[in-house]
Amino acid sequence: MHGVLALGLITFWAGAQPSPWSLVYDTRDPLLRFAASEIRRAAVVRNQALSEEPLNALDRPVALRIVLAAGADARKVAHVLQLKPPESNLPQSYAIRRSERPGQLTLAVLGADSTGAMYGGLDLAEAISFGTIMDVQESNHSPHIARRGIKFNIPLDLRTPSYSDNSHQAQKNIPEMWSLDFWREFLDDMARFRFNVLTLWNLHPFPSLVKIPEFPEVALDDVWRTRVPMDDTYSHSGSDMVRPELLQDVEVVRTMTIDQKIQFWRDVMQMAHDRGIEVYWFTWNLFTFGAEGKHGITNDQTNPTTVAYLRAAVREMVLTYPLLAGFGITAGENMRNLEGEHSKERFLWKTYGLGVSDALKVQPWRQVRMIHRYHMTSHDEILREWKDYPGPFDLSFKYSIAHMYSIPNPPFLAPALPLLSPKLRTWLTVRDDDYYSFRWGDPDYARQYIAHMPGPDKLAGYYMGPDGTIWGREFLSKSPDTPRQTMLRKRWYGFMIWGRLSYDPSLPDAVFERALANRFPELDAKLLFGVWKTASKIFPKITSFFWGDIDLRWFPEACLSHPRYKGFYTVRDFIEGRTMPGSGLISILEWRAKKLAGEPWRGEGPLEVADALAGYAREVLQALPRLRGRHGLSKEARETLGDLTAMAHLGNYYAEKIRGAAELALFDRTSAASHREAAIRHLRNALDHWKRYADAYTRQYEQPILYNRVGWVDVRALTAKVEQDITIAQLWAPGSGPEAAPPRKDDVPFRK
Repeated sequence: MHGVLALGLITFWAGAQPSPWSLVYDTRDPLLRFAASEIRRAAVVRNQALSEEPLNALDRPVALRIVLAAGADARKVAHVLQLKPPESNLPQSYAIRRSERPGQLTLAVLGADSTGAMYGGLDLAEAISFGTIMDVQESNHSPHIARRGIKFNIPLDLRTPSYSDNSHQAQKNIPEMWSLDFWREFLDDMARFRFNVLTLWNLHPFPSLVKIPEFPEVALDDVWRTRVPMDDTYSHSGSDMVRPELLQDVEVVRTMTIDQKIQFWRDVMQMAHDRGIEVYWFTWNLFTFGAEGKHGITNDQTNPTTVAYLRAAVREMVLTYPLLAGFGITAGENMRNLEGEHSKERFLWKTYGLGVSDALKVQPWRQVRMIHRYHMTSHDEILREWKDYPGPFDLSFKYSIAHMYSIPNPPFLAPALPLLSPKLRTWLTVRDDDYYSFRWGDPDYARQYIAHMPGPDKLAGYYMGPDGTIWGREFLSKSPDTPRQTMLRKRWYGFMIWGRLSYDPSLPDAVFERALANRFPELDAKLLFGVWKTASKIFPKITSFFWGDIDLRWFPEACLSHPRYKGFYTVRDFIEGRTMPGSGLISILEWRAKKLAGEPWRGEGPLEVADALAGYAREVLQALPRLRGRHGLSKEARETLGDLTAMAHLGNYYAEKIRGAAELALFDRTSAASHREAAIRHLRNALDHWKRYADAYTRQYEQPILYNRVGWVDVRALTAKVEQDITIAQLWAPGSGPEAAPPRKDDVPFRK
């Protein structure tokens, strides 16, 4: 930050008429320029005149003066204006100070650094939008979690795919990944929501991003997309993501040289940097899409040419992109479990580790963070091979496996916690594979979830995002905006909740209520806040009761897994289903055993879970007419209420399905016809609720849709599967069900 202040005593012109408002900041600082642009935008909406002044121009009388200052400038402002200095000098920290004189108010943001000053400026821009700027009081702010990130599977090109490319969403988004307008909007929203890490995940991005002198044929010009329709037969390891037939019918969606591509991504990283956001590239291994077959490069970890190529590619990534913060790596999905010189970890060290080391010999001032995922490897192997890494080295753990919307205190990290320390911390991969269509919003759940994350002595940060879709522009809406909304813009409320609360978990509900009032002035914000929170409890409850650890095994929007697992989950599957570890919920088979034995049980059983789901749904559906009854609803308001309606009907469906499964489980052991009759009655009710759900869903979302992890989804067509549950109950033979649930086959996110 520049020390540009040359301030003496502030004097005021006697008898001068104050001008309306003034914004004072160092115009050379890009982060403060971004905050200033947000303040300016909010003032325009409020029809408020606003002049802008440099930091050395604080002697003009105004009704309201907003000052943004960082670092040394912040200390000077505090001294000159006789303000209490900030309480923290941690990165991203800031204080808001208030100084009043007759007819004049000064609000000063004093940032420990430019990022902190920017966040304080965003607070004041928000207060202008809310109409509460004159009520802003003094406060101090420091980040609860230092690095708060987005996980983004990025479909760069047919030839350099992400893990999610065999899907409609990814294919339609390929052109958007090469649009500065998209990234400007995306990064603006990240900063507004206080996210400061962007992780871009791709199987093998290097041919689309760098030129490698030793391997000149690898670099790819232009951006390709296939015209060949995708399907649900692709490998879940990513190994066949570029099938030969896809290359037979290609369209060029952007004409660009590799040099233009490099400049594009330098520009994106600069935009991110100017909003306080670090950029990382994550890869799965070993993939060589776009490079395979050139210069002798293959997908073989024992091939010395492949090792030399990937080491050079990593080196060039660091040298080509001065603002690259680091890499994330995975010891899989496409590597063999070899030992010795060709082991997975040795391969990663010889490529990524030595590649970064080579770059640092050229640019020794750089700091390149390496984030090594626990996935498909072990703690001890990682430490053995990476002991000499020349920079920050962190681990990464799938915190809730694939379902962040389950319970707020997932137990899976517990075995690794004793091995973590301030010198070896972990990132949390917070997988969001529960909601692909709907808008979520429950600050209470987010606060609890964040509160259960480890402290800064063991936590480096987190990044949240799905594998089963991508957070580009949405392509489900039947009445889309032009251009289509980004997922951050569509799901703004959920992103605001997670980003703002992971910076400051003490942020009160009033902030979110005011945000809703500002966004939806035609709605009762307090009522909407409560209804949205209640509707958002439905998915965590059902996912924690009927647990499928990875997204291939459980997609609650459609009661589906990928066809290679189960496809649609029937009433029999619900009888046999397990609850989430650590949830305290009792599965149907466990409940049945205790009930028939006359034994008490602790925790929520299936009927209590069903009652809770039905209660959430009832509360939502009873409140919606009061929200919808108002005139002049905006398109976004109508669609938001449509999402809440769909979630409520889905909650009712699962409530009745669980009740039906519980009754059928009792019939299986007792042969009492009353239990079969009750099961059939509940399953008929479930069918009715599913039909209502399908109506609400398809009213605003396109179907069928292809997702890369669960395959084809068509909620209306699934009605036939829902109806078959009734037949299953009608034909059920007593004694044909299991005594107990089959052994777990959960994904294991940690190995010592």
